[in-house]
Amino acid sequence: MTDETDRLARLAAPSAEDLAALGERLLAELPAEIRALVGMVPIRVEDWPDEAALAETECEDPLDLTGLYRAVPIGERHAQALPPEEPEMIFLYRLPILVEWAERGCTLEEVVFDVLTHEIAHHLGMDEEGALRVEGRGGTS
Repeated sequence: MTDETDRLARLAAPSAEDLAALGERLLAELPAEIRALVGMVPIRVEDWPDEAALAETECEDPLDLTGLYRAVPIGERHAQALPPEEPEMIFLYRLPILVEWAERGCTLEEVVFDVLTHEIAHHLGMDEEGALRVEGRGGTS
């Protein structure tokens, strides 16, 4: 085996715990104003989105869903003056994130940051176009 082949043979994909720790660190590094709006929304890492997540987002290909904010967005909740019906949660889907990481050729941190900011935008009540603008990936000005 060559040194490069040996090095590649020892590589391992980041685990769910690795992604959760990275996500928590990135959330902690957000500006104080954003952290105050987001609050203590926990991050949960799953390998794949479940059928309910795919149906909720009308996503046909599980590789297209890298994250999901599940709960009532802040603006809607305040307007209703009701407590959330389910626990707030940001889901990160590990395998779609790893595929996007490989396709984009950037750091894993960049991909996770983009997924988190996208989901936070939804948490703050933005639609898909607004969330993509926050990420810097589309939408109109």
